Amino acid sequence: MTDDTQPFWKRKTLAEMTEAEWESLCDGCGKCCLNKLQDPDDGEIVHTDVACKLLELGSCRCSSYENRRTYVPDCISLTPESVRELSWLPPTCAYRLIDEGKDLYDWHPLVSGRAESVHEAGISARGRIVSERDVPETNWEEHIVAWPAEED
Repeated sequence: MTDDTQPFWKRKTLAEMTEAEWESLCDGCGKCCLNKLQDPDDGEIVHTDVACKLLELGSCRCSSYENRRTYVPDCISLTPESVRELSWLPPTCAYRLIDEGKDLYDWHPLVSGRAESVHEAGISARGRIVSERDVPETNWEEHIVAWPAEED
């Protein structure tokens, strides 16, 4: 028996969520839209501060979310199954937190009731990123950063 007074993310698994519930878990931090580099020798993945060309740098939201796969064919769509496999998801990511049985942070928009709270808390990529439109891929190694993988 579930307690219906609890928010959906406390009483449902990722697989049990409706599409609207699933989409609302995204806090709008923009970190998952940063380009990552993988070492061909050991497979280590590092983050850059170079954002996908579709990421709006100010809002940290995709400018063409519904059609993103048309413009960025290798854009990864999160699923309940893939969340567990994507080691590069930020430790603050709601999908990762729920999958690990943890609660959302107070700054998460679902908790705070305000979309700006993720930015005000300094969790988002806002003000720390550049667009891949402005940085050639050959220069991405110069943009490797640690902060997306840290628990701000």
